[in-house]
Amino acid sequence: MAISRTIVVAGAGIGGLTAALALAARGFRVIVMERAERLEEAGAGLQLSPNASRILIELGLEPLLARRAITPESISIMTARTGKEIGRIPLGEAATFRYGAPYWIIHRADLQAALVTKVKSHPDIDLRLGAQYEDVAVYPKGVTVVQRSGVDRVQEPVLALIGADGVWSSVRHQVFPEAQPQFTGSIAWRGTVDAAQLPRGFNAQRVQLWMGTNAHLVAYPMSGGKRINVVAVVSGEWNRPGWSEPGDVVEIAGHFSAPHWPIAARMMIGAVDSWRKWALFAMPDGGAWNKGPIALLGDASHAMLPFAAQGAGMTIEDAAVIAKCLESLPTNPAAAFAQYAAQRAQRVTRVQRTARKNGQTYHLGGPVRFARDQVIRLLGGSRLLSRQDWIYDWHP
Repeated sequence: MAISRTIVVAGAGIGGLTAALALAARGFRVIVMERAERLEEAGAGLQLSPNASRILIELGLEPLLARRAITPESISIMTARTGKEIGRIPLGEAATFRYGAPYWIIHRADLQAALVTKVKSHPDIDLRLGAQYEDVAVYPKGVTVVQRSGVDRVQEPVLALIGADGVWSSVRHQVFPEAQPQFTGSIAWRGTVDAAQLPRGFNAQRVQLWMGTNAHLVAYPMSGGKRINVVAVVSGEWNRPGWSEPGDVVEIAGHFSAPHWPIAARMMIGAVDSWRKWALFAMPDGGAWNKGPIALLGDASHAMLPFAAQGAGMTIEDAAVIAKCLESLPTNPAAAFAQYAAQRAQRVTRVQRTARKNGQTYHLGGPVRFARDQVIRLLGGSRLLSRQDWIYDWHP
């Protein structure tokens, strides 16, 4: 590979693979280093709003994704106090018409598989599994990235390094040691349900959001409608860093018990095959972005709470923008990354704050929750959707 046009991307998650495709589409050669020996199915469902789906479509992924993605008809907002719907945000054809791109729900494994298929078929992308990013040294004409594969250490002289290696990023830890994620006080419990086990109406093509005091519940179909992804978020002190660990069904059921939660929500909780729980960590507002010819994207830069359903969306946006900036300044990655940070920081900070505010709103209790519910009823579905325009109608 020609050094002058070669970029190393550390991490083969959604952000790293999307960045590799976006860079290769602009004439760069890309080495993707992934420490895992194999890319296993991980995580559960993802919501890809139009700001993200349009980027994936532009990268040629629509044929691979459309047959696996669900296009939900709406987001149904319910209050745990009564179990009744208080608002319905139209999606489906309404969102596609309004934003020019679909609102998709997809299993993380299906999205990753589509990205890997596309990456492996591109002659200018070298996907290296079992290749651990270890070190980087900056030189006047680029960087040398050190990778470890087993007992072997390989040095790669390249133009630039992009850290897309997640919330516990090795690149960030080395280059920005002062910028580390903090526990948010929230714990997410995630699991899936066989849709055939649920009564009619529970497996409708919609996103369901139940709001309760100090907890909320989200459920939506995925895997062609065969399974329902369930996410239960509670406040707590358990804050073990890492990806996830098994959760106790008795513990989570206790958070969503009668009389505080309606039978529909309790039934959904009880139907989950097995639970895994995550302590939710987030980066400080503004994140960490760039230092010379080194940049971060996605969770490595700005891990955020999932309450705006924009974690994957912001990562995919980052990938599109960083490729565009490098295309405009192909011989000066430091300037390109400074431009990238300038274009992304304000928007991402606003999304971080929106996600945090949404979580606070979902978990309201006492008299103030009545005011929240009344505001949602008065706004109505169309105005609730229009309040997302600044997120969904974004173009790279």
